[in-house]
Order: sequence, then structure tokens, then C-alpha cells
Amino acid sequence: KLHSDLDKGVGTVKYTLSGDGAGTVFTIDETTGDIHAIRSLDREEKPFYTLRAQAVDVDTKKPLEPESEFIIKVQDINDNEPKFLDGPYVASVPEMSPVGAYVLQVKATDADDPTYGNSARVVYSILQGQPYFSIDPKTGVIRTALPNMDREVKEQYQVLIQAKDMGGQLGGLAGTTTVNITLTDVNDNPPRFPKSIFHLKVPETSHVGSAIGRIRAVDPDFGKNAEIEYNIVPGDGGNLFDITTDEYTQEGVIKLKKPLDFETKKAYTFKVEASNLHLDHRFHSVGPFKDTATVKINVLDMDEPPVFSKPMYTMEVYEDTPVGTIIGAVTAQDLDAGSSSVRYFIDWKNDVDSYFTIDATEGTIATNELLDRESTAQYNFSIIASKVSNPLLTSKVNVIINVLDVNEFPPEISVPYETSVCENAKPGQVIQTITAADKDLSPAGQRFSFKLSSEASNKPNFTVHDYRNNTAGIETRRNGYSRRQQELYFLPVVIEDSSYPVQSSTNTLTIRVCRCDSDGTIQSCNVEAIFLPVGLSTGALVAILLCIVILLVIVVLYVALRRQKKKDTLMTSKEDIRDNVIHYDDEGGGEEDTQAFDIGALRNPKAIEDNQMRRDIKPDTLRFPRHRPPAEDNTDIRDFINQRLQENDVDPSAPPYDSLATYAYEGNGSVAESLSSIDSLTTEADQDYDYLSDWGPRFKILADMFGEEESYNPDKVT
Repeated sequence: KLHSDLDKGVGTVKYTLSGDGAGTVFTIDETTGDIHAIRSLDREEKPFYTLRAQAVDVDTKKPLEPESEFIIKVQDINDNEPKFLDGPYVASVPEMSPVGAYVLQVKATDADDPTYGNSARVVYSILQGQPYFSIDPKTGVIRTALPNMDREVKEQYQVLIQAKDMGGQLGGLAGTTTVNITLTDVNDNPPRFPKSIFHLKVPETSHVGSAIGRIRAVDPDFGKNAEIEYNIVPGDGGNLFDITTDEYTQEGVIKLKKPLDFETKKAYTFKVEASNLHLDHRFHSVGPFKDTATVKINVLDMDEPPVFSKPMYTMEVYEDTPVGTIIGAVTAQDLDAGSSSVRYFIDWKNDVDSYFTIDATEGTIATNELLDRESTAQYNFSIIASKVSNPLLTSKVNVIINVLDVNEFPPEISVPYETSVCENAKPGQVIQTITAADKDLSPAGQRFSFKLSSEASNKPNFTVHDYRNNTAGIETRRNGYSRRQQELYFLPVVIEDSSYPVQSSTNTLTIRVCRCDSDGTIQSCNVEAIFLPVGLSTGALVAILLCIVILLVIVVLYVALRRQKKKDTLMTSKEDIRDNVIHYDDEGGGEEDTQAFDIGALRNPKAIEDNQMRRDIKPDTLRFPRHRPPAEDNTDIRDFINQRLQENDVDPSAPPYDSLATYAYEGNGSVAESLSSIDSLTTEADQDYDYLSDWGPRFKILADMFGEEESYNPDKVT
């Protein structure tokens, strides 16, 4: 209710209402100011409304007071029941779980105001599912209530859960949901055979590896907890059979490991053990998780084909054996109880089989044609045996016949050899290793022997060394061979075998003499090499000789031109002072005489006038070889000589390079005769200077110099 102090009750004041729900949810009496709700209110839809009210003058329409705002709050009542928004629920728990094992937590929601009264206070309870499960009334957690719940007894449980507000008091609203609980499997049950003995009947003709029967142990568990492994307990008959597990049916499949024979053994007994693959240690105390059963197998008699005494027959026969000769026999018999006669015949496949025949009753094999080992060394064919009582039952065996050799052919050298011997060969040198071959089939241990023929054994050229392993070596018997004397040698070698009768043959080896180096490597074996040791043709030798003659002519011409040039040099004009030869007949004073000859006459006047460097040309003179003793490497002496050499090169007063001093014949009275060597036909290397020591003290230095030179002469042999 709204009221203004300015309202005197005379109808001059009018009340207005605006805001949330004005005119739709709420209305106001304009005269009295009473506010009324015109429809039902839902707190869960809108918990409060904000409105504005004002009092205005009826006549002037002006507000008498400022606009006022107020809130209308909707008070909650318990009009909503709890609801399970996630239901229905599905849960699982392992079987054999202890009491109180957690299963699931459920939750209910109440839309009422939780802050006002107990309208939203929810309490949980179980309406259906006791005494197996329990629920916490406040949290809604579901747990197991009974121990050792067995999945094999009951697997599915449906539990009805109730949630009630008002704290579960009378008058409260309630909601329900369903929880489907499944007990999951654990391996708490061992496999068990439904019976202790299994009987199987197996035909004796069953193939090895085939399945001959099935047995099964029952395990009430599920999935991998029900997987079973079967094993045959070692004992009577167990080694003939094997057992595996069918992964789809968990059955034990018995298979045959070895063939059965009714006539040998008619029944087998063994034990089979079944056990779980995946064990749970929590249930070991229950007992062993395995079971044992006995399997009895009865072998059924079947009509079988004949059986040969051997899986394969091998026979031998000599070649050229007369037709009709028996070389062996095969044997087959019917092992069934009513033993039947057997008939034999050859399984004809090609013409080779026609070389032999077989007796249909006795099974003896004989030759039908003459055999030749060199044509066919081995025959391979099949023989079939059938029962007279049932010709359709047959068996087959393979027969191999080896044709033995009769020694018909002599041994021969296996391959043609190209044998050669070096001219510089030494005695006992192996120049070739030979082997032999025999067209006959050599039996085990046969050996070939090698030797020279009687006419060649007396010759001193070559010999044969038998190594006694079917090989032999050709060895030299002398020191050196000459191609000029004999280029080819023919060596007859006799080869014998060890069969009976002994066969032998004479084989001729051709041995060629070749030129070799010092290491024994062959350089040439042809005929031209005998006359041309360097391997050159006649035309090449003629060309080489012609070139040598031309070179000799060029050398002779060059020497002649050099001598002519020297002669012209000595006869040049006397106007050129450098070319003058000064002759004097007086004997000088030796090394101590410095006044006997005026050296100024030999100077170059032009070089003196121009004061220039010397431009003398050193003449090309004929030099005779002289052998000097090797000088020791002395750095000080070498530097001193180089310094003096440079000083004389720039000194204009030094003698010119091309000055020639000629010492003429001194006369008959001189003990030394002529000292000139210009016309001498001998070189210094041919002279003997020992006589210089006899000339007195003046020639002592010269005698010491040449005597010292001779002592260092490397060409002189003492």
C-alpha cells in the first residue's frame, strides 16, 4: 500500500506504478494506493521485482512528491521435488568385493531456495536393491552391503534410489532414479572337466598332424579369466599325440604326431591337464586352478595298401651285363589281418624304364637291354605294389640303379698344355703341372701314375715327377737351354690307371724354349727373337745404323770447322794488338823473374783510352780432360778467390783473357826438351810426371803439384 502525506482523502491525489511487472503482474489502485498481484508468482522463475511509484495531483497532473523505488521479493515455498539430472545410472563392481566397496555416487538437485527453510535439503535412501547395496543419505555414495557376491550366481542388479527434500520429513517432496549395477568377473573358478574319462576312436589311416578328437573343460569365469591351456601328462601313449587349445571354443584339440598302426597297437591311454592362463593371487587359497582327465583312444583297423620293406632301394650292375641278369629285388607285404598277396610292376614314365623288367610275383629286377655307363651312369624309376584282394590299394617305392664301370679306356692328359722353358732355367725347376682324366667311372681310391717313356728316360733334358695325388710335374734336368740349337722339345709321358685290367696311354707334351728375364718372366718365344735379341725388325736396325752414320759425319765436320776457325784466328791482321802472338826465345827466370817480358804490349789500347770496362771475349779453346783431386769445401778460400776474381775483372792492367803465350822448342841442350803441349797427342792423364823430381830444386814446386794430382787420380788403378 502506498500513501502520501498530501493525500487528505478527498480524491485530489492519484497514484501511479511503473517498473518490472507493472500492469502485467502487479496493479495499483489510483485512489487508495493499494498494490495487488494479478497472477501467480514463481520464485524459481523471478525471485524479485523492482517497481517505482509516484503521487500526482489529479487536476494539474503534477507530481506531489518525488518518485520512489521499492522491491517486491517473492517468498519461497516447497513446490519443487528433487531431480536426478544424470539418471538413470550404470555402474560396475568386481565380484567377491568386500563390504563397503565403492560403487557409484548419485546427486539430486532441488530448485527451491536453499537459504529459506528445508525446502532444498535432500536426503537419499534405497527403495529397491537391499540388502546387496547401501547409500549414504547425505552424499549419495553407493557401496556394497554384502560380502562375496558371485557373478556366476547373479551378475546384474537394479537399485532404485530416492531423494527427498525437507530433510526427509513427512510432507517433503521426493524424486527417484535407477542404478543398474553389474558384477565384473574375476578368476575365482578353476577349469573343471565335466567327466573324468574321454573315449575317442581313430582310424589307423589318419594322417600325421590331423585332428582326431576334442575334449573340453568348463570354466564359469568370463573373458581372459576363462582361457584354458591343455597339456598331455607324460606317460603311456602321450608321445604319439599332441593337444592345442581352440581360442574360440576353449576346447582341447588332440592331433596325431606319429602314424598309427592297428596291427602294432590297438589302444592308447594318456592324461590331459587343463589349467588357467591368468591366475588371481587372491584366490590361490581356494585350491589349484587346474583339472585332469583321462583320454582313451581306440585304433580302428582299416584296409591299407602294401608296405615296402625299405623306403628306397639302391642297386648296382656292371655295364655290358647280359640281358636277363637279375640285379636285385624289392619286397612289399600286406600288414592287415587278412594278409593278401602282392603284385609288382614298374611305373612306366619314359623309355629309360624299358631297360629293366620286374617279376610280378617275386619282385626281382632284371636287365632288359645292354647297359653302357658312358651313355647313362644311373637309372631312377618307381615300382608299384598292389594288393590282389583290392588292386586299388597301391604303394610306390623309388629304385636307383648305378651302372658300374668296366675299365675300357686309358687315362689321358685332361687338357692340352702349352708348356715353355726358359733359356736360363736351372736343373730341378718345375715348368708344368699336369693332370689326367679317364672316361671310365673311377672307383673310390683309383690313382693315376705318371712316368717318362723308355726312349725319353735316357735323354738329359726333362723328367717327370709323380706327386702320387693324380698330378705330376715336368722338371728340367740340365742348366740352360738354347733356342738356336733347338727350339722345341717333344716329351712322351706314359699315364696308367689303377683299375683292372690296367689301361695306359702315351701323351706327348710340346715344350717351347723361350727367352726370359732374371725373374723367370717369359719375354719372347717366337722365331725372330733368336736372331733379334732386342725384338727389333731388320728395317728398324738399318734405320738405326743410318742415323749413327749421319751423326758421325756431323761430328767430323764440326771438328774440322773448329780447327779451321782456330787457324784463322792465329793468322789475323797484326793491326789488332789483341790477336798478336808474342814470340821470345830467351829463357825466363821462372816465378821470380818479373822483368823478362813487358806485359804492357798485351794491353788493349782502346780500353786504356776509353777507361771502360774490359770487353775481351774469352776464346773457345780445346780443353783436354784433366782429373783434379776433389777440393774440400772451405768457405773462406772460396770467398777469397771470388773477391780476387772480381778485382781482376775490373782491372785494365790485367792480362786479357784471349792472350796466348807460346813456349817454343828450347833446343837440343835442354834436359826437359820442349815444354809446349800444343802439338802433343797425349793428355795429362797419360803423362808420368815422376821425372820432374829429378830436375833439381827449381822444379820442386812443379813436381809436388803434379805428383799430388796423380795421387788423387780416381781413374788410376793400383
